[in-house]
Amino acid sequence: MFPTPVEKSSAAWRASYQALLPIALVVWLLPLIAVAVFSIRPDADFANANYWGWPSAFNLLENYGAVFFQSDMPRYLLNSVLITVPTVIGAVGLACMTGFALGVYKFRANLLVFFVFVAGNFVPFQILMVPVRELTLDLGLYDTKTGLVLFHVAFQAGFCTLFMRNFIRALPRELIEAARVEGVSEIRIFWYVVLPLMRPAIAALSVLIFTFVWNDYFWAIVLTQGVDSQPVTAGITAFNSQYRAAYHLMSAGSIVAALPPVLMFFLMQRHFIAGLTLGAVK
Repeated sequence: MFPTPVEKSSAAWRASYQALLPIALVVWLLPLIAVAVFSIRPDADFANANYWGWPSAFNLLENYGAVFFQSDMPRYLLNSVLITVPTVIGAVGLACMTGFALGVYKFRANLLVFFVFVAGNFVPFQILMVPVRELTLDLGLYDTKTGLVLFHVAFQAGFCTLFMRNFIRALPRELIEAARVEGVSEIRIFWYVVLPLMRPAIAALSVLIFTFVWNDYFWAIVLTQGVDSQPVTAGITAFNSQYRAAYHLMSAGSIVAALPPVLMFFLMQRHFIAGLTLGAVK
């Protein structure tokens, strides 16, 4: 039913696996490697169609210096931080409360409310482009970081609630019942009993939402425009002009934009894996 572990396979298969794994890894990382190489090429290589040959020069400091000191990239990065961090706090905080209500309390519309949250995950986000844009225009939130934060919190609420509700239902219910017997209020049960047990799930969900929102490009160009409110994913396109594209600067900007989610994952790796695997085996 399950594939045989590599350690228990034949010697020939283990040797083939060890030989093919580095090749597969290089092929998988090839686009990222190409972007990293492009980011240190001089502009002349692109003008001379030297895309895949050996770089004529290594302009690491020049290209990344231009990204940070001769463009609006620092402002775009700050916008991404001001959009992503409040979104993570809002979406995860709301999910903790809704997940607690749906996972602990039994009431008639429990499943109906839960299905409403889950159903939002199955709506193709492309069909929401026009109504969401019109709504932000009517509310005066178009081209603002606040409007983008509110949209992301609302759009991520369904997945976050699904994640938290299922996690809370796997917690020992005896702890909650014991707290109720002692006369502890429901708010204090949530804050002092359930919430500390949810730390691995909160960490895992925070990493996921941080990555989703930071890497968002579609809603960044639909709901914002200009350096005052656009995040870094949309700001990278500012290196394009009407008649030419600065591919070396776009590549350097892409590497810079990709670093925060990667660092976030490695810093939270232990908590992230614990949050995803906790409850998988009883």
